[in-house]
Amino acid sequence: MNKAPERIVIATRESRLALWQAGHVRDQLQKWYPACRVELLGMTTRGDQILDRPLAKVGGKGLFVKELETALFDGRADIAVHSMKDVPMDLPPEFALIATGRREVPLDAFVSSRYASLDDMPPGAVVGTSSLRREAQLHARYPYLAVSSLRGNLDTRLRKLDEGQYDAIILAAAGLTRLGLKERIRAVLPAEVSLPAAGQGALGIEAAAGRDDLAAWLAPLNDPNTAACVRAERAVARALAGSCEVPLGAYAQIQDGSEGWLWLRGFVATPDGARMARAELTGPPDEAEALGLRLAAELRARGADEILASLGA
Repeated sequence: MNKAPERIVIATRESRLALWQAGHVRDQLQKWYPACRVELLGMTTRGDQILDRPLAKVGGKGLFVKELETALFDGRADIAVHSMKDVPMDLPPEFALIATGRREVPLDAFVSSRYASLDDMPPGAVVGTSSLRREAQLHARYPYLAVSSLRGNLDTRLRKLDEGQYDAIILAAAGLTRLGLKERIRAVLPAEVSLPAAGQGALGIEAAAGRDDLAAWLAPLNDPNTAACVRAERAVARALAGSCEVPLGAYAQIQDGSEGWLWLRGFVATPDGARMARAELTGPPDEAEALGLRLAAELRARGADEILASLGA
């Protein structure tokens, strides 16, 4: 057993939500290791700086993690805390995900001061979202609504809504809940309406590869059920070239009951929602990655290859 850590430095983006997430991990570590000094190293990433273009056009979700990984690589930080939905599906070999925290509500949230739900919105009303995944599902289910790009951190997005730039916006329910903004949620969208992104609602902890000491220290923060679900979801996305440029959702749940099986759903679509491949399956959580690969194969059999080819993926 490794001796207790004396100091752990957490690299984090400086948005309010990212700082909350890093602070949450810091507080958990200090409960487990009261004598340990846990410090935050705040950083601004390229993803935070480029706000005038969709992520899909400027490099994707990796823009939110590269600077943090540099801090891990050069020893300025020991771990980085990420929203798992922002972590690229393929990590460089120099890094590893060493723990996945217990998941917050993984679903999308409808936020509006004008309407109670998507169903209440009239033709031509404007919905803001930063996600091709959400955009495709909105177009497929509500073709009469206008969908407009929305960038910025959570507070910026809410301000743009309040200024009247949008009639409603779609955000991850987890971020609003974590920042004490649950009252802004008018409706939580069921997975049947808006299937979440792979890893949505879960916090991932990254470290340099080979840091077995950190993996042992962080083990108490790992939630096995969340980790299994996220592994399955990320396997789907990885197998289908999942990125900001592909409208793709993957969502796993551990079903109640004695079996405790994992229920995995996924889809791939064109951004306009005109073409969509959907599939689902169940299986044991200890085969999470294999289940993800099986679901990806089923999606390919149902037309995902043609959709991906049309997107150049």
